[in-house]
Amino acid sequence: MDIEKVKSDILKWIVEFVEQPNRDLAGWPPCPYARKARIDGTVDIRVGRIDPLVDLANAVMDNYEVIAYAYDPKEFTANDFDLLVQRLNRNFLSIRGLFALADHPESVETVNGVTMNQGTYAVVFLQDLSKLNHFARLLARQGYYNGWPEEYLTELFAGREDPRL
Repeated sequence: MDIEKVKSDILKWIVEFVEQPNRDLAGWPPCPYARKARIDGTVDIRVGRIDPLVDLANAVMDNYEVIAYAYDPKEFTANDFDLLVQRLNRNFLSIRGLFALADHPESVETVNGVTMNQGTYAVVFLQDLSKLNHFARLLARQGYYNGWPEEYLTELFAGREDPRL
C-alpha cells in the first residue's frame, strides 16, 4: 500500500467525518477529541506490516494520542481482524496500559444510522488505556453516549472500563 495515499485517505476521513458535528449523533462529532489531536500533531498514521502483532508489540506511544495502523482489508476477514485485536488487547496491550480499537470495512459499525467506519482499510487505532477511559468518562458525563444502541456500546467498551457505570 502506498503510505502517502493511506495517510491522505485516513486524514481526509478524520477531517471530513470524524471531526464533524453530526445531527444524528445529537450534534456531536463521532470523536470530539479528534480535531485537537490532529491539530496538535498527536495522531500518527502508519501502514502496518502483514502481522499487527509485530506492529503493536513494537509500538511506542511517545507523545502520540493515537497511532493508526492501516492494513489491506483483503489480508483479514472482518471477524479474524476483530478477534486478533481483541486477543492483543486481552493478552498483551492491557499489560502495557494500551488499548486498540479495530475497524474493518466489512464489519460495519452503525450508530443511529451513521456508519462510523473508515471504509477503505482495516485499521487498528492504538491509544493509552487510562487516557481513553478518562476521556470516555468525561463524554459520558456530558451525555455523549445517550441514545447510542446498547449492543454497540457493549461491544465498544468490551475489555475496558464502561464510562457509563
